Amino acid sequence: MQRVKDHATRIWYAEAILANGWSRNILAMQIETAAHLRQGKATSNFASRLPSPQSDLVQQALKDPYLFDFLTLEEPFHERELETGLIGHLEKFLLELGQGFAFVGRQYHLEVGDQDFYIDLLFYHLKLRCFVVIELKRGAFKPEYAGKMNFYCSVVDDVLKHEADAPTIGLILCQQQNEVIAEYALRGVDKPIGVSTFELTRALPAELESSLPSIEQIERELRDADTKNSE
Repeated sequence: MQRVKDHATRIWYAEAILANGWSRNILAMQIETAAHLRQGKATSNFASRLPSPQSDLVQQALKDPYLFDFLTLEEPFHERELETGLIGHLEKFLLELGQGFAFVGRQYHLEVGDQDFYIDLLFYHLKLRCFVVIELKRGAFKPEYAGKMNFYCSVVDDVLKHEADAPTIGLILCQQQNEVIAEYALRGVDKPIGVSTFELTRALPAELESSLPSIEQIERELRDADTKNSE
């Protein structure tokens, strides 16, 4: 906590420790990845589709962006590779999603109108008491993604949701999003849906990036070392 100089930010992390039971190592990771700046930042229609305070609780349960730097994927990759990688590192994936997410299934099968459909990832949130449908998309967000997610949430509500459960939530994870386009796309759908981005690598802080040697400097030092060794 000594790394956090801003008082309000320290209070945020202190409250998060009490709520989530973070260990010292997890706290250090959350501070390093600026969790306080990402929490609750997903573009969504929760305020208009869920009653208060449920809408606020759901909003705070999601982030933007999500950091998947524990994966070793390189561009170009397929969405199925991303999905496989996240499940292969399920513990780290759940940690990044946040407390309360319980894994239900991958490529979860739904049969509708004699046709087969498959949800990328299905979770149940123990605190929110609802199913969470996650769809993974390479590239930028497209408006048609909202329609497909609305369909999945409707089916899960009819087929899986218990009477005591809250409405199913959809989360579309893509590499880039235009907030204005996402807001328009979500405005016309009935189900509560959020749109967030994901990152496979984190950008280096400016002060660290500027202190690293360039490729030219490294090559020059290697040539100098070879010259000295040959003398």
